[in-house]
Amino acid sequence: MSNYKVLLFYKYVEVNNPEKLVSDHLDWCLQHDIRGRVFFAKEGVNGTVSGTLDNIEKYKKHLTSYPEFSDIWFKEDDFNSHAFKKMHVRLKKEIVHGDLENVKPEQGGRRLSPEELLKFYEEGKEFVIVDARNWYESMIGKFKNAITPPLKNFREWKHYVDTELIKYKDKPVVTYCTGGIRCEKASAYLVERGFKEVYQINGGIFNFIKKFPDTYWEGGMFVFDERRVVLPNSKPELKHIAKCHFCGELTSYYINCHNVDCDRIIVCCHDCKIKNEYCCSDECRKSPNKRKVFHG
Repeated sequence: MSNYKVLLFYKYVEVNNPEKLVSDHLDWCLQHDIRGRVFFAKEGVNGTVSGTLDNIEKYKKHLTSYPEFSDIWFKEDDFNSHAFKKMHVRLKKEIVHGDLENVKPEQGGRRLSPEELLKFYEEGKEFVIVDARNWYESMIGKFKNAITPPLKNFREWKHYVDTELIKYKDKPVVTYCTGGIRCEKASAYLVERGFKEVYQINGGIFNFIKKFPDTYWEGGMFVFDERRVVLPNSKPELKHIAKCHFCGELTSYYINCHNVDCDRIIVCCHDCKIKNEYCCSDECRKSPNKRKVFHG
């Protein structure tokens, strides 16, 4: 039985005095052993935290006690320990940095339920599905036939849309990300640029794989915590799509090279990461500036 939970949540809503929220929220989390990352801004909140079952229930009641967050959607996963080492609460200009401050999420694409997306696939609907995450997230897993832009960060979304995705503006376009937050503005930008039929998956990848594993999601789901990856599928042909940097074995695991001067993200099976001392090359293994503790 899992004794901990991991929460993923966000909400775009006008927040008064987010500066005070940051200070108060951090104090409350430290008192209740809640760990993770929560960003507040005038446009809302974005967070992912972990805690014991009891403390997570207290956390949910605490956050929803604020009127602006009373109906927030918590996406929950079981885990056997904390998924984070520390608690960080920050004040931000945007709850996801994408240089999209003037894009209104309420003008985003129509919310597509997991059931509707499943129907799109099974009925052979002609549509374009595009990943709004970073390249290193999509190399671990993606939806069937998805376009996976080589984004280094979400700030590159506008440029990719304007130079590459624009050719699909007359086709149905479905956007997706981990929990839905990036697609709120990613899809709104498509609408702003004149795309005719735009969707965003309601609840993101998380919501789809909870309901329909072993269907149209291929590989693992990259997460920004100590779990590193969530593996929803049991079918061998859908479990992994990435290959180990060293041996070529199919895997969904990854590490950051332990040479701090490199810090390259590579897909790596468990055997090879140990054999190569959590580094991406012989040169990095010889570096004097390696992390002191193996991580990943």
